[in-house]
Amino acid sequence: MSKHGTITNDNHAALWHGRFKEGPDADAVKFETSINDDMRMAFVDIDGSIAHAKMLCKTGLISEDEKNQIIDGLNSIKDDLQADKLKVDLSAEDIHSFVEATLTDRIGEAGKKVHTGRSRNDQIALDEKLYLRSQIKDLQKEVLNLISVLTNIATENKDVLIPGFTHMQHAQPVTLAHHVCAWAWMFSRDFTRLGDAAKRADLSPIGSCALAGSGLPLDRAYEAELLGFGGVTDNSLDSVSDRDYYLEVASDLSILQMHLSRACEEIVLWSTTEFSFIDLSEKWSTGSSIMPQKKNPDFAELIRGKTGRVYGDMVALFTMMKGLPLAYDRDMQEDKSSFFEAYDTVISSVRIFAEMVRTAKWNKDIMTKSCDGGYLNATDIADYLVRKGLPFRTAHGVSAGLVRIAIEKNCLLEELDFAEYEKASPLFEKDIFELITPAKCVEIRKTIGGPAPSEVQKQIDKLMKFIKDNDIKE
Repeated sequence: MSKHGTITNDNHAALWHGRFKEGPDADAVKFETSINDDMRMAFVDIDGSIAHAKMLCKTGLISEDEKNQIIDGLNSIKDDLQADKLKVDLSAEDIHSFVEATLTDRIGEAGKKVHTGRSRNDQIALDEKLYLRSQIKDLQKEVLNLISVLTNIATENKDVLIPGFTHMQHAQPVTLAHHVCAWAWMFSRDFTRLGDAAKRADLSPIGSCALAGSGLPLDRAYEAELLGFGGVTDNSLDSVSDRDYYLEVASDLSILQMHLSRACEEIVLWSTTEFSFIDLSEKWSTGSSIMPQKKNPDFAELIRGKTGRVYGDMVALFTMMKGLPLAYDRDMQEDKSSFFEAYDTVISSVRIFAEMVRTAKWNKDIMTKSCDGGYLNATDIADYLVRKGLPFRTAHGVSAGLVRIAIEKNCLLEELDFAEYEKASPLFEKDIFELITPAKCVEIRKTIGGPAPSEVQKQIDKLMKFIKDNDIKE
């Protein structure tokens, strides 16, 4: 083979060519190859083959010398790929074929023994799990960084008031820190979901062969241990038929992207002239080709828009698997393109979202001022009466009546004459005006998870502990 991976001998024929008198049509080869997708798993494929060679030697299926030749040859392939001295041959059927053929080119007959006791069916499942392990870890690092960014924003804004919304209508006052912590808790669940999926993928399928295991004395547990797995799969038929690990992580990716999309929707709204809560950095904004004044939140919109792509990839995976009989079917080759696209979209979205909010300017005065309208303190008026002994449903009616009067008078609740309060209920005292300012409405909400600065600080402390406890080491 040349350094660019050009076919030079029969070692690069399809691994199954012996059954056929003639090779497949060129268009057929182009249609069936998966090399463009699975070439990104070249290094884990080599790692798996090195472990397999060690296992074959341990069980006496190859000699010590053959093992050393195979491992040296595989390491040379890895080194040359890393140094860009070797290119993956895009005419190869898949990454397994490319690695095995290149190995045989380099070390001769011993290279043909590397496939002893395995099938591409269990080999691809192994490669996918090995690669998925590193993908999950990389994504978790980015999610943890995002949680850290949001926690820092919250720390700096515990006392900054902002309206809370339901139905996109003013509801009750909270703080910017409380709202940003809500985002952080969403992403913390994404982090733990990915970790849970990694645990379920931590079983090695290698040694299951095509579907029925092997009559050779394979040591599956030893090979799994070499590759850092927690154990081996229990059923050879299930092992090569399973793609639950992709389905589960694709579902987790969809939820994570949905969380990003929801936050981006708020950022798009908050960056409008009508809200003006947030001013995105020019590094994370774009302009208009016709309107000179425009500063568009395009990156937030793109993250929101790419959510449909991630959902589509997830649905493609589920649809691919829904009618497949056990064991392996070639349909399953299509798993990689869908999964890799979803993963690439999500990890890039997480990185961009983190930088977008980290570099943003929060217009604190505008946020605070916006709490003066919309009667966000109406619930606190009802709560005041409840503390005086009035049933909540009755208190709710009293507060609603005061809101109606304020609307008619075109004023805020705290601007009504005290006489209106006395008329509404004899339980009101003049201290009502001190207790329904937006700041007081927030301060009094000290239930666990509430927006009171003291409670938000507890959330921040818990998030910081979450970040510390889940720090991912290299």
